[in-house]
Amino acid sequence: MEQKMMDAIIKHVDGEGVALARVPVPEVGPGEVLIKIHKTAICGTDVHIYDWNDWSKAHVHVGQTIGHEYVGEIAEIGPGVTGLRVGQRVSGEGHITCGHCRNCHTGNIQWCKDTVGVGVDRNGAFAEYLCIPAKNVIIIDEELDEDVVSFFDAFGNATHTALMWNLVGEDVLITGAGPIGIIAGGICKYAGARRVVITDLNDYRLGLAKKLGVDAAVNTGREDLCEVMKQLKIVEGFDIGLEMSGSGAAFKQMTSVMRNGGKISLLGLGNHPIEIDMNDIINRGLTLQGIYGRKMDNWHQMSYMVQGGLDLTPVITHRFHYTDFQKGFDAMRSGNSGKVVLDWTTKK
Repeated sequence: MEQKMMDAIIKHVDGEGVALARVPVPEVGPGEVLIKIHKTAICGTDVHIYDWNDWSKAHVHVGQTIGHEYVGEIAEIGPGVTGLRVGQRVSGEGHITCGHCRNCHTGNIQWCKDTVGVGVDRNGAFAEYLCIPAKNVIIIDEELDEDVVSFFDAFGNATHTALMWNLVGEDVLITGAGPIGIIAGGICKYAGARRVVITDLNDYRLGLAKKLGVDAAVNTGREDLCEVMKQLKIVEGFDIGLEMSGSGAAFKQMTSVMRNGGKISLLGLGNHPIEIDMNDIINRGLTLQGIYGRKMDNWHQMSYMVQGGLDLTPVITHRFHYTDFQKGFDAMRSGNSGKVVLDWTTKK
């Protein structure tokens, strides 16, 4: 039987760039589901793979299909799969976990020691079809905007980071106005934070954050964060910190403006180790919480927040047909973008 082929965006060289190629349509095995992709979104991780940094070289192999943010419909169901049907709108949890370790058994799959990442450690979603285990399939309400659902994976990172703490009435500092930091700003306001301040050096992305309702978007290259705090009547310091940048300078500034007993979520990955003043952390009673991926319940929270009025459409700044993927990567790499959505529903 002739093998079916499809379009896919792959890591084609041991160096910078990605390419559109023809690859085999995945075969569906027991316990698996084949998804016909409708929309995908480009993530910062995809940009790292494009740039071919050291992290990418350690995880991604040349010839691999990339991408892990997507929405589509079930095209085929493998043997043994129940509770799903062909034609159902779905996305999927991008971390495929072992199901046997202590964290998997206690529901903390985000910490599974044997996690395999879709689009990182195995073929991904920047293709006409994606095959994943049925346990990773997330059913998506038909009324949700597919452009927004396409980046639910990133939305989930922001949700996990922000909702780690009780936000009601609290003052929140977000360092790093990438798309996930911007989304986190909207979540914090939606969840009842009193003041939300976001910092960055990129005016374009700080402008996007304002559209998500933050109280102040501060360019720390030319503005005094402490002066902004005075204007907002943040007296003792921030209650909650969300570190999204991976920048040592940003983390140092964050810890300096937290109130004693403040709580910090750490999501941003740095290119180099970051020095921490442990004496300061201990003496001021700060709590640091590392964040990785999403909790499974975050998927339900995301749908409910959007249905409840959290508008994430301002985060989407570019839309392209998948064959124009290079324009999408150029936009992401320029820094003058939010989320970039690729459409796979038609062929040119």
